[in-house]
Amino acid sequence: MKREVNDKTILDNFVEEFTKIVERHCKYIIVSGFVAIAHGRSRGTEDIDMIIESIAKYRFINLHNELIKNGFECMQSKNPENIYDDYLIENTSVRYTRKDEFLPEMEIKLAKDELDEYQLKTRRKLPFTGLDVYFSSIEMNIAFKEELLKSDKDLEDARHLRIIYKDELNEKEIENIKHKIKLLRLKEKNERQIT
Repeated sequence: MKREVNDKTILDNFVEEFTKIVERHCKYIIVSGFVAIAHGRSRGTEDIDMIIESIAKYRFINLHNELIKNGFECMQSKNPENIYDDYLIENTSVRYTRKDEFLPEMEIKLAKDELDEYQLKTRRKLPFTGLDVYFSSIEMNIAFKEELLKSDKDLEDARHLRIIYKDELNEKEIENIKHKIKLLRLKEKNERQIT
């Protein structure tokens, strides 16, 4: 089953336009809520979450400049060096919108650890969505939503993806990813709460 091309939403078009530019400069993945939305889950979102590979500053500057040239702007700063040094390298996300529009937003983060690198390595285009976009794997999305995020909205997203991919899911892979989340992300989260 696949969504028809004429079913594309404003978010779909925004994502495809944005990712076409990004993929000329680096590897990326779309993660989190938009994955479920692209699979037909009816829920609102204001932003689309993207992880890009950890790239050198000059490569990011080239990416930023092409985004600006194509009508996007960064909400944090106009200066790509500041965006890179003050936000991305510090593991803080930045948001891009169409110039003079507040929504939708693309929230970008650099890959920060081996879990993000694994997401980029196992990225996939998901034909069901009808979008020419790289997503993190369905197993990755389910694991993050069930193990780390755990809000009601995230758990509903995970259930939705489990229904759609019920005959294709690799449960062993989901458990392996959950184990890595416990080792890398939950340990880090707990350490931050202690200090």
